[in-house]
Amino acid sequence: QVQLVESGGGLVQAGGSLRLSCRAPGRTFNTYAMGWFREAPGKEREFVAAISWPGRTTYYADSVKGRFTISRDNAKYTGYLQMNSLKPEDTAVYYCAAAQVLSYSISAYSVWGQGTQVTVSS
Repeated sequence: QVQLVESGGGLVQAGGSLRLSCRAPGRTFNTYAMGWFREAPGKEREFVAAISWPGRTTYYADSVKGRFTISRDNAKYTGYLQMNSLKPEDTAVYYCAAAQVLSYSISAYSVWGQGTQVTVSS
């Protein structure tokens, strides 16, 4: 089973940028769609972005469209979430996940990472 490890979270001021990484253990990752989700305190986990396994199709939540960019490097078994123009409301634990089909739905994702904290100060 694919296991994912996120990194790159941290504390940043509003307007700043962070790049999250999501590494899988091997080439199995290259056949999975990858998604990013986030969970803020007291809120449900929500969809942020997703990318197909070849990397040609991407989905974004309206709240991050134009500010976040999802990408992947299958040669490195790694996915990325570039986050620009960060806002305090982006503060959350960010999770990467893998699914057999590209989807907005959290239920489609069967493998998850442990999460990485992103905090945006005002």
